[in-house]
Amino acid sequence: MSISFYDVKTRQKVDVSESDVSKTKYERTTKEGKVQVRYALRGVYEGRNLTKFVGQADWDAFNGPVV
Repeated sequence: MSISFYDVKTRQKVDVSESDVSKTKYERTTKEGKVQVRYALRGVYEGRNLTKFVGQADWDAFNGPVV
């Protein structure tokens, strides 16, 4: 199965196989002191790193390595 990413350089959607995709979390602290978490899938396509932001449910359902 493959996952669809948007390649900014070529301005088109590309499919990346699940073996080339990992998952990661981006956390930051806001001015008010709250922690904001964004979930993302990271893929490699023709030597370029691609990022796709997803919801927590999709992130939890994906069985890839966490980076």
